[in-house]
Amino acid sequence: MTEERLIISRKTNNKFFLMIAIGVVLLIVGIIAMAMGWGGEHHAAEAAHGEAAAAHEPASWVKRLYVNLWLNNVYFTGIALIGVFFVAVQYVAYAGWSVLIKRIPEALGYYLPIGGAVMLIVFLLGGHDIFHWTHDYLYDVNHPQYDPIIAGKKPYLNFVFFLVRMIVYFGLWILFFNWLRRNSIAEDLQGGTSYYHKSIRISAMFLVVFGVTSSMSAWDWVLSIDTHWFSTMFGWYVFASWWVSGLAAITLTVIILKQNGYLKMVNANHLHDLGKFCFAFSIFWTYVWFSQFMLYWYANIPEEVIYFTERLGGYDGKYLGIFFANLVINFAFPFLVLMTRDAKRQMIMLKLVTIAILFGHWLDFYLMMMPATMRGDAGFGFIEVGTALVFLGVFLFTFAKGLSKASLVPVNHPFLEESIHHHV
Repeated sequence: MTEERLIISRKTNNKFFLMIAIGVVLLIVGIIAMAMGWGGEHHAAEAAHGEAAAAHEPASWVKRLYVNLWLNNVYFTGIALIGVFFVAVQYVAYAGWSVLIKRIPEALGYYLPIGGAVMLIVFLLGGHDIFHWTHDYLYDVNHPQYDPIIAGKKPYLNFVFFLVRMIVYFGLWILFFNWLRRNSIAEDLQGGTSYYHKSIRISAMFLVVFGVTSSMSAWDWVLSIDTHWFSTMFGWYVFASWWVSGLAAITLTVIILKQNGYLKMVNANHLHDLGKFCFAFSIFWTYVWFSQFMLYWYANIPEEVIYFTERLGGYDGKYLGIFFANLVINFAFPFLVLMTRDAKRQMIMLKLVTIAILFGHWLDFYLMMMPATMRGDAGFGFIEVGTALVFLGVFLFTFAKGLSKASLVPVNHPFLEESIHHHV
């Protein structure tokens, strides 16, 4: 079996750099606009909502920047992590169909070290702007803003332990990513089945680590932003959003590579399976979303429903449109478009749906984070678009570079022939 190498042209790299440059320019414009007071009007009506509302002031451009950095980094880190998870699941399941596309999820993991560095820096510099629980006065009994609920969570939610957990998560993820990647490339060079069996054992260990760390990181990085609120389903919810985004990223990459003359042996049957994954897990995400929503709506306990009232009616209904757009883009659209067998086998249909899913789940994370941080001062301006473009450019550059480091076809994988003749 001949190797198939991805050549990243200078023109392609320039597109990534241009994307980053445009993002930086938009960010600067957005920051200047906010600093000059051109677009950051304060909604007085929202003062009745949320934690620490009495002390709430219009959000500064610094806070808006930190929240956007955090939002995008959590989103792209999740997609990178799902790449490693996808590969591990395929090994443990003894899957043969996915061998021809396995180098794509493998390469997603190259973003993890960048994600870890950005996460650490943003938390150290902007932790107070993102996380309400980081303020010391909340734990001081003599302070007028002492909060017994948050103080009760101090053994888990404290600066040092949070930082240690973050470092442990990324340390483990990067370790397993490198371990699986090294074995995969060594298999290309040396053949045999020993690397395959070793990868299965590594994957089994990783899945246990992933099960714990994916939920805990969701509690730390997303749920603890709404410090008073909690949900026992939240780890599943964030995983579902990450998972379907990762699947969409893998599928979209397969299509783009195929349209550019690569992955010649990937056929409609492989696309069909990827389409089924996107279809099924869009429904799974909706199932988790609805289960969480229904439980809180049915119980109607004030301290629990605040999460949804803020997003449905709070801040003059600022998030109402996004709330319903989230459901339409992430559930209704993939469900209706990918329902038929033919749609899952057509590149144009899959391309449309995967782009929608990737945007829709970015919107999902926006909705998870903005109401608790920016409250009524959130928006979709130059800062949001600029930050997203910078992250997208960096992610694509890292991902493409990772893809070009090894053959797109794992030439000595024991199930390669099965993947070539895959039929559904």
